[in-house]
Amino acid sequence: MSWKNIFELLGGLGLFIFGMKTMGDGLQKAAGNRLKKILETLTRNRVFAILVGAFVTAIIQSSSATTVMTVGFVNAGLMDLFQAAGVIMGANIGTTMTAQLIAFKLTDIAPLVLAIGTIMVMFGKRKRTKDLGGIILGFGMLFVGMKIMEKSMRPLTELDEFKNLITTIGQHPIMGVFVGLGMTAVVQSSSATIGILQALAGLNAMPLAVALPILFGDNIGTCVTALLASIGTSKNAKRAALIHLTFNIIGTIIFMLILPVVVKLIPVLGGDIKRQIANAHTMFNITNTLIQAPFIVFLVKFVNWLIPGKEDKEDVMTLEHLDRRLLETPSIAVGQLVKEVIRMGRLASKNLSTAIDAIINEDENAIKQVFNTEEVINFLEREITGFMVALSNTSLSEEQSELVSGLFHVVNDIERVGDHADNLAELAQYKIDNKLPFSESAISQLTKMYETVKFAIDSSIEALENTDFIKAEDVIETEGKIDELEKRFREDHIDRLSRGICNPVSGTVFLDILSNLERIGDHANNIAQMVLDQKEELYA
Repeated sequence: MSWKNIFELLGGLGLFIFGMKTMGDGLQKAAGNRLKKILETLTRNRVFAILVGAFVTAIIQSSSATTVMTVGFVNAGLMDLFQAAGVIMGANIGTTMTAQLIAFKLTDIAPLVLAIGTIMVMFGKRKRTKDLGGIILGFGMLFVGMKIMEKSMRPLTELDEFKNLITTIGQHPIMGVFVGLGMTAVVQSSSATIGILQALAGLNAMPLAVALPILFGDNIGTCVTALLASIGTSKNAKRAALIHLTFNIIGTIIFMLILPVVVKLIPVLGGDIKRQIANAHTMFNITNTLIQAPFIVFLVKFVNWLIPGKEDKEDVMTLEHLDRRLLETPSIAVGQLVKEVIRMGRLASKNLSTAIDAIINEDENAIKQVFNTEEVINFLEREITGFMVALSNTSLSEEQSELVSGLFHVVNDIERVGDHADNLAELAQYKIDNKLPFSESAISQLTKMYETVKFAIDSSIEALENTDFIKAEDVIETEGKIDELEKRFREDHIDRLSRGICNPVSGTVFLDILSNLERIGDHANNIAQMVLDQKEELYA
């Protein structure tokens, strides 16, 4: 086998994997937010969890990506191990879709499919056309890559060393399991290594009895991606990755014990050798799931035994809804991003309330609480912004791209709300240290101003969370009222000063408080305007 053949094999493999990714990206864009909603409806029902895992993997064309995403969900506390186990089992079923597609004899028309996809992506006017073109383009690349791999491996079938290896694996099937495990661990894609198996089998270079142990090993090898992704995560996330590994090891042991039966059964289902390998892959994962699904509770107990102990106490300086592993599935990552921004917004709103309480009740503990929470808000601003930068470089639909761009501004506005709450806490401390009195009229006006601003910021966050255009319009209207209140209360304060019923230093603090509250109203208005901009994009 010459260097040219090796380069062709690597190039064909690269095109095959890139084709899978392109097809998956196109399907994700076409699915849009529906993919996120499907996962959000996940319940403890193991059957539904399995179906969701299979569907999502069929869409994104990678069980590794689904499992890594599941590890991310568990790490973020959004999914427990029982749900994760079901999704992982379903992911193993969904990944068999690629092998079934490869079994169709479409390599001859692949260049035409490639041309059609390219034309749709480059010259399509509508977003849907481009998304569909991406799916077709990826589909074509997958088969062109397959054709190149088959051509490059043809000389391999004539080598005595290769023939001896096949004979050895036939005599020692357990060796085939380790070959498959190693291949997939290196390539990081069971679909790609099974594609290589199908290519070799298509050249009559590998009988089914030899291919099957390698195929079973491929399923174990694909667990390496999730295990690597679990490094540095919570104990539960590590357990989720171990569930994936345990599931495939148990399945491999079962199928290796009945290997002679499987070798005789698969040809009965019909089809050429490529189809037989695809059918064996599907049978392995469906049967494995049917056997193990009723025992998920024992699977969870087993991984809890392997990794004992409870989760460490959560640090407030953490992201509750985001995890870098979610970047594997951008459409889901966008949904989680919105949730984290909402969390940040609610923290800022709560800090505003705590700061006003500190002013009115002269509560120094409340002041400390504001400063502590402000540190968390600043942490979230940095981490969320970093996540958004990474997310912007992934494959997003036009609508998702617009949303992420808008959220950059929202995060900045929320961070500024936190800054103003921090300013209010400093004013509260100054008021306490200098024993500055506030008249009943001033307290009443501050309370009125605060309640109006609080309504605006809370409503803007709710509008963002629920894409509520009516509530967003209410915020725009309320912001006008906030400006009117600030103007009126300033005039009333000047009147109190002129009548000598107000301490001048207290008055300065009072005006600073009004100014900070009015600016918070401006930021609430900005957030609401971003939501309304989405409405314009939606109906443009």
